[in-house]
Amino acid sequence: MKKVVGFLMLSLLAAPLVSAGGTKESAGGDTKLRIGFQKSSSLLILLKGAGTLEKALEPLGVTVEWNEFTSGLPMVEALNTGALDLSADVADTVPLFAQAAGAEFTYFLEEKPSPTAEGIVVAKGSSINSLSELKGKKLAVAKASGAHYLTVAALNTVSLDFNKDIEVSYLQPADARTALESGNVDAWATWDPYLATVQVQSGARIIADGAAVGVSYTRFYPIASAYAKRNPGVLKILAEELTKIGKWVKDNPDEAARVHAPLVGLNEETVKIANNRRSYAVSPVERSALVEQQKIADLFIAGGLLAKPITVSEVPVWDGK
Repeated sequence: MKKVVGFLMLSLLAAPLVSAGGTKESAGGDTKLRIGFQKSSSLLILLKGAGTLEKALEPLGVTVEWNEFTSGLPMVEALNTGALDLSADVADTVPLFAQAAGAEFTYFLEEKPSPTAEGIVVAKGSSINSLSELKGKKLAVAKASGAHYLTVAALNTVSLDFNKDIEVSYLQPADARTALESGNVDAWATWDPYLATVQVQSGARIIADGAAVGVSYTRFYPIASAYAKRNPGVLKILAEELTKIGKWVKDNPDEAARVHAPLVGLNEETVKIANNRRSYAVSPVERSALVEQQKIADLFIAGGLLAKPITVSEVPVWDGK
């Protein structure tokens, strides 16, 4: 394992580091970066395993603290309470729920759309083959997740109402998978790597994914607004390291799967399937992405699924400087 990680480090460190002149962060800057991550935070997990982010931040005198979460919304909420500085990439819906709950954060980076990286699955032996057959059935989904939006949008394509035509069980991935495999729910809306895992290990069948129902599935990296203002040099390095590792994964799928699999406790086949469906194309947030965010918010507001109406453009966006 040391040799594999060492290879990854050499690959990533071949290019010069952005170091803001090789000095510590500007006056008022922080000496620690507290990052939240979850099982789907592939790029951060790879950086954590290789130690490359720590290396890149050394010239600024900044250390890294890693904090694992089981879902995205608590990470974004932790930015608001001051418990975290950076949230790992979260699905498009997560920042909307956080904003509606009053959390303050900045849109830092986006990962370009990966519409096939989330889907609605049924058990291997299920008689359900289409979205319309979900009427009157039980479906598990994590509240405020990207799969939550996928479900609402997918049902709309077959004139089914999320609130009236299905029975929803709000469950996190581990419990949702158990419910699906035990027959306690008829379908499960989820995302990679959980989607790939249940396909490979249980033979679950996808009856719809984002591509089939017009859901783009963009992921965002929210950051604490105050931290972003104090640490421009750190943000530049973070952006470069995430962009670099994302490109490495796509350019080296076999090697990336070998490195990534033991870090998340999955086999290489599963990780490779999941990684193939993710774009991992990281860049500053484009205004067009926020227009799509507002459309998602409006859909949830219309369905009574957000705490209050929100205006997405009121959230700050990192300007890349």
